[in-house]
Amino acid sequence: MQLIDPPNLTPEKKELPFTLQDLKAAIPSECFEPSVWRSLSYFFLDIGLIAALYALAAYLDSWYFYPFFWLAQGTLFWSLFVVGHDCGHGSFSKSKTLNNIIGHLSHIPILVPYHGWRISHRTHHANTGNIDTDESWYPVTESKYNEMTWYEKLFRFYLPLLAYPLYLFKRSPNREGSHFLPSSALFRPSEKWDIITSSTLWLSMVVFLGVLGYQFGFVFLLKFYLVPYVIFVMWLDLVTFLHHTDPEIPWYFDEDWYFLKGALSTIDRDYGFINPIHHDIGTHVAHHIFLNMPHYHLKKATEAIKPILGEYYRSSNEPIWKSFFKSYWACHFVPNQGNPVYYQSPKN
Repeated sequence: MQLIDPPNLTPEKKELPFTLQDLKAAIPSECFEPSVWRSLSYFFLDIGLIAALYALAAYLDSWYFYPFFWLAQGTLFWSLFVVGHDCGHGSFSKSKTLNNIIGHLSHIPILVPYHGWRISHRTHHANTGNIDTDESWYPVTESKYNEMTWYEKLFRFYLPLLAYPLYLFKRSPNREGSHFLPSSALFRPSEKWDIITSSTLWLSMVVFLGVLGYQFGFVFLLKFYLVPYVIFVMWLDLVTFLHHTDPEIPWYFDEDWYFLKGALSTIDRDYGFINPIHHDIGTHVAHHIFLNMPHYHLKKATEAIKPILGEYYRSSNEPIWKSFFKSYWACHFVPNQGNPVYYQSPKN
């Protein structure tokens, strides 16, 4: 598989009534500038809240408190992932070294191989909306759907909120490779040591968790790590699913696709009171157009480009649970041909 970097802001095919340059010109220039101290403040805030919750849970040691602890801690794990997400995009700071350090500190504790994920996510952003080359939560064609085994359909369509750990080892349908092996089709030879570094740190975290379980017992590990980790995985899958899975989002085959058109094949979501907790990750359209923009500038940038995007801007204010179940039942595959194509259900 050929790896494609996000394109430069150069003129594209003229199918859309605006260009990347039009959109960039509408956004205040400061939105593209990361602040190291502001970025670090989000990282230390998340780490501080996680530590405080651990201290409180250990102090109370109450099964009445643990359900609240699990939900809150799993959500904060997800918030910490979003900080590492900025690092992976280079929008945390202008320092590659600082981005990699904070990226690993944010991702390894929650069992995300930072460089492996960073590179596969780069592929996703460079190919968003492209059925043939996108990386995550892209649709399968009807013919591919009919060829899928029962267990592939089970995890892809009926247990989507638990799919992420499996994706790390075996990517998505039609894609080969692991996030842990330098030989994977995901990576270039020059990225070998990045992958070895992240995989080694990831394995060290697994060993550390194993030692904790051996020393203090499986129940201890379950209470203080495994359940919050599952909540985090569900958040990660839910948000990624919702931003790229909707009956109204268009998808394109490779010959009909180009970057800006594909970048608009996503949708902004409103997560209510969770928005500031997970760093406004719901502002996803602007993020896909300008992936190197810090998360704390995305809302301002979104308001700036909405008048230009017009009908091409997609957003939803309906309850998240309602959006999830609508797409859960309606979005399984797309037609084998067309321009564009839209999700369909086996019942259609």
